[in-house]
Amino acid sequence: MDILVQQLINGLILGSIYALIALGYTMVYGILGLINFAHGEIVMIGAMITITCLNLLVGAGVDLPGLVLVAVSLLMAVPLCALLGFTVERVAYRPLRHAPRLAPLITAIGVSIVLQNLAMMIWGRQYVAFPAVLEATPHQFMGASITTLQVLIIVLAAAIMGGLMLLVNRTKLGRAMRATSQSPQVAQLMGVNVNHVISMTFIIGSCLGAVAGVMVSANYGQAHSYMGFLLGLKAFSAAVLGGIGNLAGAVIGGLLLGIIESLGAGYIGDLTGGVLGSQYQDVFAFMVLILVLVFRPSGLMGERVAERP
Repeated sequence: MDILVQQLINGLILGSIYALIALGYTMVYGILGLINFAHGEIVMIGAMITITCLNLLVGAGVDLPGLVLVAVSLLMAVPLCALLGFTVERVAYRPLRHAPRLAPLITAIGVSIVLQNLAMMIWGRQYVAFPAVLEATPHQFMGASITTLQVLIIVLAAAIMGGLMLLVNRTKLGRAMRATSQSPQVAQLMGVNVNHVISMTFIIGSCLGAVAGVMVSANYGQAHSYMGFLLGLKAFSAAVLGGIGNLAGAVIGGLLLGIIESLGAGYIGDLTGGVLGSQYQDVFAFMVLILVLVFRPSGLMGERVAERP
């Protein structure tokens, strides 16, 4: 029982991060029908910028609580990632908006490679340690262990996801986003600035990605320039699992994928004597993706993208 609770907690933490990243994918796809494969690299850059700012603050001897230092560093990283997301959309995707579908897909992969190599030039190929400024005291819950940082990750992710749902369903920008996802041409005729809506979608998705990147690096205590690739693929799998184009589906898909990974790594690892343990946990995510694509291509909650004329 203790092992089950521990794996469920681990899965919830991991799934919360996947869900935040998956929301960036599903928002862009819901409006443009485009898979932004550069999103994972924006997640990585958000983590790297935050760590750099943290190191500068700690090195300068700034005497503030660890949580405040992380918050200040994150406030520096989020606008930069938002600007990066806006620039990527404006330079790489907007000129290809009406091109055949293969062109923006290849461009997205190219942008991902460019950002990854830029990160390697700036921060190097080695792992970068997350400064030990946050409390890592473990707390016991039903026989399982969870730290204050992990509790904060779950609570913050839930708050951000709830705030995004309110933004999409209750605000003027959210109505414009939903109208654009239904039909950009009709939305434009009704006075919606479609270019602004699309740019804001990339900006919001990039902000979510930056926060998720900090969560990952803080939880594991490190970051590196390759981390965005695998995180992006897993979050994309989560978006497909829930039903890409559906915000609630992205959240559910992310949480399910995190729990499946944790349970698979924990229990299958025990059954095989460690031969198939946590080092093979990535296999479970892509097995789920294959099964979903074979048996339910529209995902668990279907696709909410209307057919466009």
